[in-house]
Amino acid sequence: MKRLICLFVLILTAFACKNNSKITSDTTAQTEDKAKYPSDVISFMGEWKILLGDGSRSEDLVNYEKKDFFYVEHENGTDWVVYKTPNSGVTSKTSKNTRTELHQKKYCIPEEGGKLTGTLKVQHVSTTGDATARSSYSVVVGQIHSDEGHENEPLKIYYKKFPGHVKGSVFWNYEINTKGDNIGRFDYSTPVWGYDFSVVGQSPSEYPKEPEDGIKLGEEFSYEVNVYEGIMYLTFTSKNHKTIQFTKSLIESEFATKESIPEQVIKVYANSEKGGGVEREIAYAGELNYFKQGAYNQANAKSTKSEIYGGDIVKQYENGSYAEVWFKEATVGKSLKPEHQL
Repeated sequence: MKRLICLFVLILTAFACKNNSKITSDTTAQTEDKAKYPSDVISFMGEWKILLGDGSRSEDLVNYEKKDFFYVEHENGTDWVVYKTPNSGVTSKTSKNTRTELHQKKYCIPEEGGKLTGTLKVQHVSTTGDATARSSYSVVVGQIHSDEGHENEPLKIYYKKFPGHVKGSVFWNYEINTKGDNIGRFDYSTPVWGYDFSVVGQSPSEYPKEPEDGIKLGEEFSYEVNVYEGIMYLTFTSKNHKTIQFTKSLIESEFATKESIPEQVIKVYANSEKGGGVEREIAYAGELNYFKQGAYNQANAKSTKSEIYGGDIVKQYENGSYAEVWFKEATVGKSLKPEHQL
């Protein structure tokens, strides 16, 4: 009798374990299959709002996504937040360029500062455009933007790759905070890997030589923007590339006289009404600034003559007229005292 009871208990235990294993397995599968939101990958989404390339907006990015614009891709064990935007769509009131881009809710003056980091790879830039137009084939992946005065941009981090090239360029632009009429504003460009903003083709379909030290599509790189006590400290890193660092004052101008305007600027703006101004002596001191991050597509049809297929977003995606940027890590917060100061 005791043997029968023991046998019955063993059978029940085995059955329960088998069913429990099935339940556990099913639960795990459901968890793995559950769709992730960008806020599950990069936790700082509560600090931001967003404008997307179709004109959609959201101020609550926790558990938010938008198919074909802002979503998560899983690749080789890594989750990436995807920012995708066409060459032509709905833009902001102050720009001709579409964007699927985060906009920081908190504003700070340069003296207070802040810090933004990102690890990303650019998957696509527009393959249509005019090679003589500086903004063709490019996307901005990080910014500092002013919210006062002329609302200029003390920092724009670019990636640009000409059609047919394997490697593209990473560079950053500083826009002067113009003294007086803002029509005289200009961007001064500094290369990180590859070329700066001033390098263009000799004709609409003729491209410069491919940069030897450039970054490929799909190649990871990282940036750190640390504004500490009015000084901007930039660090760029990428595997198999030299780490590059820069410092730039945001509270004391180096472009406050006509004599200080760089040759690059004179050349770039030679045939434009822009570029003839000077910067106010205190640059962006005391102005409210905020960070931006994502895909700010520079290939608008007006300035770059890119193909936009009547503004049809699906057709633009099918024919290469879009920008797509993937981020796997990003942070935003207070600035830190750098190891090496000006």
